[in-house]
Amino acid sequence: MKKVAIILSGCGVYDGAEIHESVLAMLALAKNGLDYSIFAPDKLQAHVINHLTGEVIPESRNVLIESARIARGDISALTELDPEDYDALLMPGGFGVAKNLSSFAFEGADMEVDPQVAAIVKAFAESKKVIGALCIAPTVIAKVLSKVEVTIGEDEETANAIETMGAKHIPADYTEVVVDKNYKVVTGPCYMLDSTILQVAENAENVVKAMIELM
Repeated sequence: MKKVAIILSGCGVYDGAEIHESVLAMLALAKNGLDYSIFAPDKLQAHVINHLTGEVIPESRNVLIESARIARGDISALTELDPEDYDALLMPGGFGVAKNLSSFAFEGADMEVDPQVAAIVKAFAESKKVIGALCIAPTVIAKVLSKVEVTIGEDEETANAIETMGAKHIPADYTEVVVDKNYKVVTGPCYMLDSTILQVAENAENVVKAMIELM
């Protein structure tokens, strides 16, 4: 059975991993006969957002501990992820990708990627292993892998940032995925579009199926 490493960035769309995308990606993997393990960096979040009001809460939370909510406790620190043990890597979206796995939310195209995350993405790419990324997560791939082709849907500002970082952005809707056959990278827009949960489920499964074709 093929094994996929999933990287989460917290719990909740505004300051962590997008919960629907994360769970639906896991479901898509399981439905298609893939095993997976979940990882997250053991560090503090950039900040904490009240998901009812959208306001910043004056408290701190740990990315790994918050991600464990989605993983039902079955999760490991990102330092435990050995690319040699997995056939593919998958990153759901959510603002946590742009705030905790990188600084894209604050610095745009000038962003930095968490060194552990960057090293893992590079390791999978250098080993010619498949990488999948949903929603805003392709920005991280675009920063790490030179001239990679990705999609975040149709958002012009984010697409321009991706192009500025040296990658190529290809517009896509929720029925579509973009495949970079050179890097073996598969991306889908999910909630970067004004999508329903059914559309996100379809897009996540299409990404997983495209990943399987490349394995």
